[in-house]
Amino acid sequence: MPTVAELAAKAFVEEEVATERNASVAVDAHDLNLTFQTNDGPVHALKDVNLTIRKGDFVSFIGPSGCGKTTFLRCIAGLEQPTGGKLSVNGMTPDEARRARAYGYVFQAAGLYPWRTIGGNVRLPLEIMGFSTAEQAERVARVLALVDLEGFEKKFPWQLSGGMQQRASIARALAFDADVLLMDEPFGALDEIVRDHLNEQLLQLWARTQKTIAFVTHSIPEAVYLSTKIVVMSPRPGRITDVIDSPLPKERPLDIRDTPEFIAIAHRVRDGLRAGHDDV
Repeated sequence: MPTVAELAAKAFVEEEVATERNASVAVDAHDLNLTFQTNDGPVHALKDVNLTIRKGDFVSFIGPSGCGKTTFLRCIAGLEQPTGGKLSVNGMTPDEARRARAYGYVFQAAGLYPWRTIGGNVRLPLEIMGFSTAEQAERVARVLALVDLEGFEKKFPWQLSGGMQQRASIARALAFDADVLLMDEPFGALDEIVRDHLNEQLLQLWARTQKTIAFVTHSIPEAVYLSTKIVVMSPRPGRITDVIDSPLPKERPLDIRDTPEFIAIAHRVRDGLRAGHDDV
């Protein structure tokens, strides 16, 4: 029989391990469910979603339209309320994380105010949060440099290309230095050449900032190229059919997409998407 001292030591070690694990987890979902009530009856958007995203991960969510990818992001952001299960963000509830400004959100459209300059758009959340004028200026300059938009602070959105506008939107989400960056198909409307360039830039930005990124996409090559982890989802009700930990190195030139390793992951994603349809 273990002694009281041995039991106490074991409990202490287990508590330390749990504390260390929680400190390294950015998002934790357990049996997450969300059902919308509509005039036509209930809509099951998410069903029994279990997922852990560690700090510093780049996680892509891929699946058919309506499978719950954006809904899951909105749950993380506290913009939708799950109807079952548990969800934590940096050890807090999503509402607590939202109030603590634990995340930045990049939408499908850049969403820049046309009457504000690029600097003014990036500065907006800092103004709302009450940062000093000097700190606002420092942060705006820093994040515009991060997304290669130095010198464009006084331009208006209509004077920038679509890709540059999305980079400004990313800068705005980074301005208050949130730990988690939620990105809802930010490059979906851009042409392939611009999209490839922004994918490269986003990986560089992730390497420099070490943010945790949750990224929604419909593109298999984009998901495989960007991610340390790929979450494959089924048609509604949204379920996870596969979670793929990428073996690819963090340094990823675009031509890595021609390698056997890349192609093998892409095939596994495609198989997961097909299996999700077959299970419906």
